[in-house]
Amino acid sequence: MKYVEMSGGDLLTKVTISGPPGSGTSTLVSKIVESTGWSSLNGGEVFRSEANRRKMSLHEFSELCRSNLDVDRSLDALLKEAMIQNDGPDIIESRLSGWWAHKLKIDCQRIWIHTSDEERALRIQKREGGDFSDRLDQSKRRQSADKDRYMTLYDIDLDDMSPYTFVVDADQLSAEEVYSIVIKHLEV
Repeated sequence: MKYVEMSGGDLLTKVTISGPPGSGTSTLVSKIVESTGWSSLNGGEVFRSEANRRKMSLHEFSELCRSNLDVDRSLDALLKEAMIQNDGPDIIESRLSGWWAHKLKIDCQRIWIHTSDEERALRIQKREGGDFSDRLDQSKRRQSADKDRYMTLYDIDLDDMSPYTFVVDADQLSAEEVYSIVIKHLEV
């Protein structure tokens, strides 16, 4: 695997893992970290941490990000900065991390985990409970709102897979199967 080096010989991010909420990216990153010892930064955890800091629910904080685009920009700036820091994380997991690595011209593996709306709703329902149709509706609304927001903020089309070096269709795969496919691809 090739790693991008800065002028001082420091290594940048090795891999980005992206996908919509409920696609299994956090589980995948945990498995990779466990097997390789690599470090990671989870964009969802950064988002949740900021919501907690502001004493807001995830839904409330998500609405704030939609109405105040500077909040979203500041969170994304943190992730972009982490990609190029000395001794930064080996893995960055977030919806846009693959796009950031592509735009920053970081020569790393950029992986997208694809799942259907229905599969994501099932996974979120299993994790958090609730009614399937409600979870499906919430998932579709969030995906649509995020698509609009990222287009407005960055001119990024979430349906465009061109920045990614590897796309995994995970609808019919277990977490272990996704991990096996990705770790083999990474040649670790």
